[in-house]
Amino acid sequence: MNEKTTAGGEIQLIDLSNLLQLFFTSDIRRQMGELAAEKHAKYILTVEKKKDSIESVLMEHLRINGAYWGLTTLDILDKLAAVDQETIISWVISCQHESGGFGGNEGHDPHLLYTLSAIQILALFNKIDTLDIEKVTNYITALQNEDGSFSGDKWGEIDTRFSYVAICSLALLKQLDKINVEKAVSYIISCKNLDGGFGCTPGAESHAGQIFCCVGALAITGSLHYVDKDLLGWWLCERQVKSGGLNGRPEKLPDVCYSWWVLSSLIMIDRVHWIDKEKLVKFILDCQDKENGGISDRPDDAVDVFHTYFGVAGLSLLEYPGLKVIDPAYALPVDVINRILLR
Repeated sequence: MNEKTTAGGEIQLIDLSNLLQLFFTSDIRRQMGELAAEKHAKYILTVEKKKDSIESVLMEHLRINGAYWGLTTLDILDKLAAVDQETIISWVISCQHESGGFGGNEGHDPHLLYTLSAIQILALFNKIDTLDIEKVTNYITALQNEDGSFSGDKWGEIDTRFSYVAICSLALLKQLDKINVEKAVSYIISCKNLDGGFGCTPGAESHAGQIFCCVGALAITGSLHYVDKDLLGWWLCERQVKSGGLNGRPEKLPDVCYSWWVLSSLIMIDRVHWIDKEKLVKFILDCQDKENGGISDRPDDAVDVFHTYFGVAGLSLLEYPGLKVIDPAYALPVDVINRILLR
């Protein structure tokens, strides 16, 4: 606070907190650098056009995931209008299998992972209603097992990733009541470890990616009371290393993608204040290719769409200026989720 004297001789107190906050925020941004938002948007749009590149051919089976990463990045940057919406929607629908699930590209086998990405892309464009919702719902519900777990596809692999994907997909379709939610939650809780984290199956090692899946599924189903928030929060905040970046397990290198997996989990359990946010922002910004756009896993490595999405999404969670706010449980912008769930 500071003082000033009015014309009438009265002393008034001036609140300098907002002014100081603006000063320190600008000072911090000068130290950490700026997000090359325009370059990243251009990079995403350029990657989409290089369908004949070796990278594109090798990742052909994951194209629908890549589309979700790239399109969501554009939306967070408020650049989604730069793409041809109708062409994208038509292609997404063409990836649907007769079973109701979606493949990673046209002609590929369906899987829960690709099905969620398809739903999320349609959600970005407010086009979920173009789906045969009952058909997609039947595909997902048929993959729930007797113990509440989910198989990823007809071949039967079980993983808590698939529990999250099924729950998130059905919630976006407003069909969550079509599965046994109680059993689904019970299975996820059976994967909780003594360190507070979660693994892919009961007894499996805790991993930040799996923790996001389990905490996200519990958040969507209103079941976060099963989480030991202090114990898990401690495990997650210990993922921050000296550079400011986050890793996925003890003694591993930091990776920009954990800016999402760890941060979103910490936000959902209300423990995000336990990490150094400014150092993490600097780490993410240091991983940018400021000339050509894109973000890499670590500084000076090659960029890709995957890490560009998780870097930008991580900055959104960190409330970096100029970015749309992303929902930590659904991994879509908050305005998209509000449009769906509050409609």
